[in-house]
Amino acid sequence: MLDTATLRVAFGVVGLCVLVLFYGVTYRTTRSAYSGWWCASLGLFLVSALLFLFNGTAVQVVANPMGNTLAVLGAAFVWAAARSLRGATVPRWQLGLAPVVVMVASFLDDPADDIWTGGPFFLVGMAAMLGMSTYELSVLLRDHDRTRSDGAQFRFAVWSLAVISGLMAVFYLLRGAAFVAFGPTDVVFRTAFGSQATTLLTMVLLVVVTFGMSELSHEHQTSELRVRATHDALTGLLNRDEFLRRSEDVFATADRNGRPPGVVMVADLDSFKALNDGYGHAAGDRALTQFAAVCREVVGADDLVARLGGDEFVLLLPNGEHAEQVAEEISRQYLERRDDHASPTVSFGIASIDAAVGVKDTIVRADVALYQAKAAGRDRVVRYDA
Repeated sequence: MLDTATLRVAFGVVGLCVLVLFYGVTYRTTRSAYSGWWCASLGLFLVSALLFLFNGTAVQVVANPMGNTLAVLGAAFVWAAARSLRGATVPRWQLGLAPVVVMVASFLDDPADDIWTGGPFFLVGMAAMLGMSTYELSVLLRDHDRTRSDGAQFRFAVWSLAVISGLMAVFYLLRGAAFVAFGPTDVVFRTAFGSQATTLLTMVLLVVVTFGMSELSHEHQTSELRVRATHDALTGLLNRDEFLRRSEDVFATADRNGRPPGVVMVADLDSFKALNDGYGHAAGDRALTQFAAVCREVVGADDLVARLGGDEFVLLLPNGEHAEQVAEEISRQYLERRDDHASPTVSFGIASIDAAVGVKDTIVRADVALYQAKAAGRDRVVRYDA
């Protein structure tokens, strides 16, 4: 078997290649938080492996404790990377707690003569950080929307990372238990949990985890492009094309569901041009985003909301029994959120879904009703009557 120093040099070479490739291909493309944390983790693991090469030399007294510290800090960054996948952050003091404890324990032990100085603290620290990473990834899997089009690829990548992180956490936990029970010189510990076995295992898993992170970054970038293609940039609502595409299924089953007919509702902010001219486009943008937020909160999970363009919005309610009440509730909540500038009122036009008519013509009908509402004085709901 190769000696520990040779394995650590090989680990350093492999890790450096992985870091350069991941940084150049993945991080610089996506600039995502988790890929940034993983780059930092790789860098810390590389420096840690380099410092361990000084074991048995005069600088071991400093190099070994710092190698322990940087390795645990790298594991803490893995935790931060996993947490960032959920859009959450880790407070700095939590990131630094375990590394500081390991550093103090390593320097206070016997760093000049013992290459395993602070060993129990180092091993438990690694297990704890990797265990927290596994927990964060499991929460992400639990909360992830299975219906998303990128669900299968995303879940497989996260599941792979969770399994690897969990295995490493268990390995370091068992390594710590064996260290305490048998000691670092025991043949059982050196065979199953010694530096050679650990370095070899870490080298393999390092490459696997990096590929997993690259897959997540690819899915993240693809998802962003998909959202930009199907959603309005200002309000975050569906755009016209995506609304029409999703509405086709609703219209196709309109005659078969046995429920009251659904409706298409077109909404328009009254006197919006006056708001833009009087207070500027920033005020107009706030009015649009506030109205979009209210629509998202009021409508149900099966309803669709989109921005047609300008200050005009369209809603599809598969069950339109209470369409007028929904419109009035949207209008009420929207006006309650007015800021210092005068927010316009809202007019609504409603048309019942008819599979024989089609989506676009139904929107035209709702638009006719909308302009009837405008002509009647605005700030009201009118249902289309052929």
